[in-house]
Amino acid sequence: MVVYHRRSLTPFVLTSCLLLPLSGCASGSLRETLTRAFAADPKLTEGVASSPVPAVVATSPSPLEPTAQLPEDFPADIPRYPGATLSEVVSGEGASSSDSSARASEVVTRWLTSDGGDRVLSFYRKAFQTDGWQILNQPKTGSAEGTITARQADLKVNISVQSGSGAANARSTPAGSTSPTTELVIQYARNPNQSGSVTTEPDKSVNGMSKLAPFSSTTGLGVAGDSERTQSQTNSGDLPFTDLNKTPAELRQYVEDVARLGILTPAATRQKHNQTKGGSLFEPNKVITRREYARWLIAANNRFYSDRPTQQIRLGLATSQPAFRDVPKSDPDFPAIQGLAEAGIIPSSLSGDVTVVNFRPNVPLTRENLLLWKVPIDTRQALPKANIETVKQTWGFHDTARIDPKALRAVLADYQNGDLSNIRRVFGYTTLLQPKKAITRAEAAATLWYFGFQGEGQSARDAAKQ
Repeated sequence: MVVYHRRSLTPFVLTSCLLLPLSGCASGSLRETLTRAFAADPKLTEGVASSPVPAVVATSPSPLEPTAQLPEDFPADIPRYPGATLSEVVSGEGASSSDSSARASEVVTRWLTSDGGDRVLSFYRKAFQTDGWQILNQPKTGSAEGTITARQADLKVNISVQSGSGAANARSTPAGSTSPTTELVIQYARNPNQSGSVTTEPDKSVNGMSKLAPFSSTTGLGVAGDSERTQSQTNSGDLPFTDLNKTPAELRQYVEDVARLGILTPAATRQKHNQTKGGSLFEPNKVITRREYARWLIAANNRFYSDRPTQQIRLGLATSQPAFRDVPKSDPDFPAIQGLAEAGIIPSSLSGDVTVVNFRPNVPLTRENLLLWKVPIDTRQALPKANIETVKQTWGFHDTARIDPKALRAVLADYQNGDLSNIRRVFGYTTLLQPKKAITRAEAAATLWYFGFQGEGQSARDAAKQ
């Protein structure tokens, strides 16, 4: 006989009753008892129904509040990025330039925007091209950071952009802001005594923004631009000039490719007087001066080799002794002309030509001048020995004897560059070089479409991809 202990049966009975459905219990009173036993304490639920559940409200980041006031004399010609908020203004002695005369007129304004740096740079690139500014320096297309340097008459401006959470943004972004902020620095200065063009490269300062070099001094250079030939043929809207359709058909594509790099300048000295709706006039069939080609040549070389500083030509400094009597330090193109002379690209007393004391900057550029300057930059090596007979046998020119002896070596070296030679690209097949003939602006631009020698080089389309 099995005897169960009374205390051991109690858990068994309770467990069985809990597992059975309430409807299965025999007694209604038992069902009610169990229901009350497992019900929530009424005291704990008092007031719950009367307390509304707080609603979740979606909030968007609050817009950046201005923390500075724009100067009353802020130039209306400088485009303002839509939606950007002014955060700081520094002018006069507080500006970044180390030159006291430059600090007096230099103004730095800092702005914040939630847009990406690539959009900001794209906006200013298009705005400057449309409004007739001369773009002196710009980062590669698609870059999210960098500096655009532009000039219009006596006004020069640097647009410096820093994206993401860099040092400048960490300093300027409001506390608690979670949206990425781009810092935009607009730095400008006026010099009423200068109306021509000058090529400068901004020096980087401690704060990560670019330093605007004074008009009377020089530092460096660079520029940017395009893609495939088939694409460039359809993207005529991004050209900085409105009259390139007047360019000779055989040169037009070369000129358009180079124009997109931003290294060419409008024909007139004062761009205000040379604007048309939607852009500036290039005047492709107008004769180019020696100063203009010198400016383009050094700008193009430094743009093509923007990723290779060792191949760039340094601009002349304000502290340099002028190589030519007629190109003083105050000349707007002194940096380019002096730089080419110091590099030995153009003949001067520095290269041993003691009789060359004047540059004649406003004289038209001739074909032999162009070849004498451009070919050494293509070859990057000593030019071959040449004489009239050698050049005549290679090129077959009937007027070889009219070529300046200094240019004969460049003409011969250009022949060795095959179909990429400047003469073949610009003048086509010819038995006359006409060395003293003036060069047009379109012809000069076409020579800048390619830099290199015997297959080792790159075109304007290649440079645009950098």
